[in-house]
Amino acid sequence: MRRQLQISLALMLAGSAFVVAAQSNASSSPAPGQAPSTTNPGASAAATPAATPGPQAAPGPQANVQAKVAMCIGCHGIPGYQATFPEVHKVPMIAGQNAQYIANALAAYAKGDRKHPTMRGIALPLGERDISEISNYYAGLAKVDPVPATVEAPADIKKLLDKGACASCHGANFSKPIDGTYPKIAGQHADYLYVALKSYQIEGKPYHGRSNAVMAGQVKQFSHAELKLLSQYLAGLPSELRTVPQSRFR
Repeated sequence: MRRQLQISLALMLAGSAFVVAAQSNASSSPAPGQAPSTTNPGASAAATPAATPGPQAAPGPQANVQAKVAMCIGCHGIPGYQATFPEVHKVPMIAGQNAQYIANALAAYAKGDRKHPTMRGIALPLGERDISEISNYYAGLAKVDPVPATVEAPADIKKLLDKGACASCHGANFSKPIDGTYPKIAGQHADYLYVALKSYQIEGKPYHGRSNAVMAGQVKQFSHAELKLLSQYLAGLPSELRTVPQSRFR
């Protein structure tokens, strides 16, 4: 009798254990047609796709201009920088220069009316919009006060200026040309002015010289010594031109 009771109790305990195990498996198993669940929160997070970033904003006008003038900064953004062609001279100051003059100069380099291998290589790929944006950028880069309306030259220099009728195009103070196609020349580097003036006297050279009928007619009546005197005088005048230091790494 005692033996039978022990066997019955053992069977009851085994049956209870089976029921508990079955219920546990049923709760963790998915119902028919249901995806299996996971108890690992890390796995769930990893399975969630990352948010796709939205489209990036296009560069603004200022960023576009900065990219275009990057090729200019290496010479015109360094105070005192010197070129070696066709002879050693400081590169011209162009910050504060007339926008239309800069545009015309770039077009002349591209066309070959101004012969200069480096500047031709820079100007050729530029479109009209590029030239316009670069020219306007440099025209507004120098924030300086206007210079006096007139200047008084020494008698010997005045004679040379009158001979060349310089003020009739470049203005009484040589900073206020009669229209924007002419450059401001007051305060420009003397060695650059001297090289530029001589280049209008040159004919027939494939890589050096400038074609401009008006300027050629004016400068051919001067000796190199006289052109140097004019350049030195003009360089010493109050100027609206500047070299604004710039870095490519901004």
